[in-house]
Amino acid sequence: MKATGNTILITGSTAGIGLGLALRFHQAGNKVIIAGRRKALLEQIVAAHPGIEAIELDVADGQSIIQASELAARRYPDLNVVINNAGIMLSEDVLQADSLKKAEASIATNLLGTIRMTYAFLPQLVQKKDSFIINVSSSLAFVPFPIAMTYSATKAGIHSFTESLRVQLADTSVRVIELAPPGVRTTLFGQENDEHAMPLEEFLDETISLLHSEPAPKEVIVERAKYLRTAEAAGNYHDALSMLSAWTPD
Repeated sequence: MKATGNTILITGSTAGIGLGLALRFHQAGNKVIIAGRRKALLEQIVAAHPGIEAIELDVADGQSIIQASELAARRYPDLNVVINNAGIMLSEDVLQADSLKKAEASIATNLLGTIRMTYAFLPQLVQKKDSFIINVSSSLAFVPFPIAMTYSATKAGIHSFTESLRVQLADTSVRVIELAPPGVRTTLFGQENDEHAMPLEEFLDETISLLHSEPAPKEVIVERAKYLRTAEAAGNYHDALSMLSAWTPD
């Protein structure tokens, strides 16, 4: 992926990894469109960073995605990169009935949102000579985090979907990358002050470097994510699952 001159739309980009990527890409000379549900927050970010633009978008709403794709086609004809980053991470207790709603919300946002975004934006991306779909999964796609079981399942689903998408688009101009972060110090799961989570700026440094490598990688896996990514192949799966199973909130 070239370092500059792209037109990039990033979902879930009003905080955390999404906002971090948006600012890094903007500073490098790319046209960046942030997308999220909260209009006031979008406006605040745009005002603070002249040149960044915004689209209101709720990835859990299929009609909102369609409207956003139609707007992007009109307003940003040079759009060549879509980063499906929006996601929620909710704790669940399967013995508590209200956890079903959390599970359904996780599927609608994380998995179905990514699938719908892909279908909606592909007609525009496939017309470009140098285009990318970057789907953000998680290292938890490879070893689940039991307390956030549906989150982990949706990320495993994104991994599988992205693998197949890459095969289906092999003869097109669209390249497909999976970005699988480890735990990062963001508000996603209250990890902003977790000393065991990777500092956001370190994650961004390593991720941007990997994204710009040639040839374009199929997966972007920072060093901190490799233990879970390779756990099964390395024979460490059960140890990794036991480690994640032992986690309890402070």
